[in-house]
Amino acid sequence: MRPPAKLTSESERATQVEVARKIALDLLSVRQRSAEELRRAMAKRNVPEDVAEEILERFQDVGLINDAAFAAALTASRSEYSLRGRRRIRQELQAKGVSRELADEALASLPPEDERAAALALAERRARSLSGLEPHVARRRLMGILARRGFPGNMVSSVTDEVLGRWTDADHGC
Repeated sequence: MRPPAKLTSESERATQVEVARKIALDLLSVRQRSAEELRRAMAKRNVPEDVAEEILERFQDVGLINDAAFAAALTASRSEYSLRGRRRIRQELQAKGVSRELADEALASLPPEDERAAALALAERRARSLSGLEPHVARRRLMGILARRGFPGNMVSSVTDEVLGRWTDADHGC
């Protein structure tokens, strides 16, 4: 017969593994996550590090966690729907614990013309609310909006000129 302490330890470990598995599955049922996001969530819930690593390894083996696929999906989503530039997407990937190498790979798949299209769409959408302002104020605000979304400076300038130039042309009947 085994000593009771050993049984308790084995049953505690099994409980910890089940809790960690449930935490990870609950989070993954909402949206795709990076391994680091799951690791942090389990640490917050006092899951021992070795148990968390065991679950993460299992989930990676069966394909429930894939940081490369996560990075690619987040990059595409943030560019297309949230209208963000590479710099801002990189910051978000890093905050979610995606390695620099995987972030670079995901961002390399984002064509420059898609980034420009996102900047243009955002500028056109936001420029409507700036129509009553002085031209220099509207320009400054629009440039700030684009810069905060992570678009490069040269793109911010050219997109701002293009969008506000259309307004000027429309105002003058050109």
